[in-house]
This record gives sequence, structure tokens and C-alpha cells, in this order.
Amino acid sequence: MTDAKKPAAPEAPEDEAVTVDEAVTAGATEEPEEEKPVEGEIVDEAFTVHRSTDGPNQAAAQGTTDDTHQHGLGAELAALRTDLDERTRDLQRVTAEYANYRKRVDRDRTAVVEQASANVLGALLPVLDDLDRARDHGDLVGPFGAVAEQLTAALTKFGLTVFGAKGDPFDPTRHEAVAHLTSAEVSEPTCIDVMRRGYLLGERLLRPALVAVADPE
Repeated sequence: MTDAKKPAAPEAPEDEAVTVDEAVTAGATEEPEEEKPVEGEIVDEAFTVHRSTDGPNQAAAQGTTDDTHQHGLGAELAALRTDLDERTRDLQRVTAEYANYRKRVDRDRTAVVEQASANVLGALLPVLDDLDRARDHGDLVGPFGAVAEQLTAALTKFGLTVFGAKGDPFDPTRHEAVAHLTSAEVSEPTCIDVMRRGYLLGERLLRPALVAVADPE
């Protein structure tokens, strides 16, 4: 029996032959069509959360850096405060020295003025003694008496003060006793006679008064 030959199946064209793998690959690479949002619809946008890959190590390093920076600022602040305290003490010391200097200068200036006035007034005391004797004798009258009064008033303006009169209590710091008597009429040492009056320049004794003193019996 003769085998009948079956007709061969027609071969597919080479360009149409597609394997399964190629179909899968083509489907995977094919990008889906982007959907367009409908007008008025709220679309959620995708966002990506970035997480630090360094972890605790980066946080610890940052903390160490901050601590070092703060420590440096604290040390600098302490140095500035120390410098400020030193400058403040220097200023206070200089201010105190200047205040003492001014007081010393003012005191010395006053002392110089008083000494100069004392020298001038001391030289005029004999003139005042002559005026006192002329007054006691009644010769200090007329124009001469007016000049004497003007001179006395002018010297008083410079701080000259006269003291020493009969009946004054005896003061050894201001009176110079040239005679001592006893008397039942006094209860304490008393000046009973004044030979020469004394003078003060402010609180400064220019010349003591010469007096006779009566002591109680």
C-alpha cells in the first residue's frame, strides 16, 4: 500500500514569527498610556521619603560638633568676662587715685593760700598793735580813725579775727600768761589784763594774746 504524502504546511513568514519571550519583553517595556486627570478631580501627587542612611552615627557626630562649639563659646565668654573685670578694676583704681589726687591738690592749694595770707597778715600785726595803742590813748579820731576802721574791715574779710579781752577765761592754747595773781573774785583762771591782743586766721592761731591771769584763792 502506497503511503500518501501529506502536503507540507505552509511556512510562516520570517518577519511574523514571534517567540513567547519576545512577546513578554515587549509587553513589559511598553509604557501604559498616561491617564489624563478629569477636570475638577483632585490628583494625589507622588512623593518620595528620603531617609538618612547614616543613622545614629551622623546624629552623634552632629551632637559632638555642637558641644564642641558651645564649649568654645563658653571659654571665649569667660575670657571676655575676666578681661572686663580686670579693666573695671583698673578703671576703679585710676578713678580712686585721681579723686585722691584732686583732694590732695585742693588741700595743698588751700594750705598755700592760707600760708600766704598768714604771712601777709602777720606782717601787718604790728601796725594793728599801733592802732590799738592809738585807740586806747584817744588818738584814733578824724580821717586817721576812718582809715584805721577801713583797714580793720578789709583784714576781717580775709578771715582775720581778733581775740583777747579782760574777763575772758584763760585758755593756754590761745593766751600767753606774763603774770599770775590770786583773787577771791574769780572762780577759775581769768584774764584780768591784756597787754597785747591775739589774732586768728580762720582756725589757725597767728599770734597768742599776752595777758595777766588771776587764779582763784
